[in-house]
Amino acid sequence: MRTTAFALICAVIGGLAALGIGKATGWVGPGSSTTVFRASPIPLAGAQPAAVGPSAKPLAGNGFDPRRIYASRSHGVVTIYAQYGTGASAEVAQGSGFVVSKDGFILTNSHVVTNAGEGGAVHGADRVYVEYQDLDRVPAKVVGWDIFDDVALIQVDPQEHDLAPVPLGDSSAVAVGEPVAAIGSPFGQADSLGVGVVSATHRSIESLTSKYSLVDAIQTDAPINHGNSGGPLFDARGRVIGINAQIRSDSGTAEGVGFAVPIDSARRSMQQLVANGKVSYAYVGITTSNLTPAYAKHFHYGATEGAAITTVMKRSPASDAGLHEPSRTKTYLGVKFPADADVIVAIDGNPVRTSADVVRVVTERLAPGQRATFTILRGNKRLQVPVRLSQRTNP
Repeated sequence: MRTTAFALICAVIGGLAALGIGKATGWVGPGSSTTVFRASPIPLAGAQPAAVGPSAKPLAGNGFDPRRIYASRSHGVVTIYAQYGTGASAEVAQGSGFVVSKDGFILTNSHVVTNAGEGGAVHGADRVYVEYQDLDRVPAKVVGWDIFDDVALIQVDPQEHDLAPVPLGDSSAVAVGEPVAAIGSPFGQADSLGVGVVSATHRSIESLTSKYSLVDAIQTDAPINHGNSGGPLFDARGRVIGINAQIRSDSGTAEGVGFAVPIDSARRSMQQLVANGKVSYAYVGITTSNLTPAYAKHFHYGATEGAAITTVMKRSPASDAGLHEPSRTKTYLGVKFPADADVIVAIDGNPVRTSADVVRVVTERLAPGQRATFTILRGNKRLQVPVRLSQRTNP
């Protein structure tokens, strides 16, 4: 009896010690997470939408609970059907979307509701339908699209169905390794949940819908398949940080790498679409390569980082401003690199360290018709070059 009692006391003490250690290290407790990962409405004041409203608040706490995210957010995710043509020859594309306003606005990808990326002039689908979680289906109209960021805005009549807007987050604060949840309709299987982590941020990837790269894309290992396009990527607090857009895969299945359009870019597109029905981007007319310390040392550049101009388009703002193409390129470290390029190191005082910085500054901070000052290094000279920007097109 004494031996048994002693053993029970030791077990209790050991269990309490384990709980104490677990709580101290964050393994257990209110702020912990034991999930193992496999892989506002917009009030239109002066046609300027806000981000989120009081009816769509972040979830409390910092723990990642996919079941809770699904229970609270899936009502705001919809399946979208886009019909092209009529009669027996009609074709129907299927994607996902999410409600962002009690006024009936829904965000999705432009390639879900337009023919963008298929060549020729871009036009919207002839008919668009939205299907809610309860399988009720209503017609929708295409408000507009942004083929450069692969974002589209559609609208339904808010009187035809109850709407559950989801809150928009801040994609600039997203960190590699944080858990995410994707909700959508892969292969037409509505209300599907997939979880994973943010694999990388600030990716520059090829666009599905234009000739320009999409910068600041969020890379994730959360499963993204055909039909997920346009659906939301949620953070641990149930805020949308991206629009699931594409997957890079040899097989075309979710074993590849998924990418989402950052919600900060999508929000900017949405605001312009609500206000004007279209978006506008500034245009410079150059292509650039990343200048790194190794290339800078080998080719004797006056800076160790920046965006080396590789091409200047004819009759472009860059050409009119006198920016130079390199006169020669040489192969070094297995890559052809300009040996005597103009190097952009700042635009209107904003530092430029990579080619993506050029796209980011021109896209987010500048507008067509605006005059911007490009700080460049040309040989040993540091020059301030004024450039009058024009409107970006997608020929």
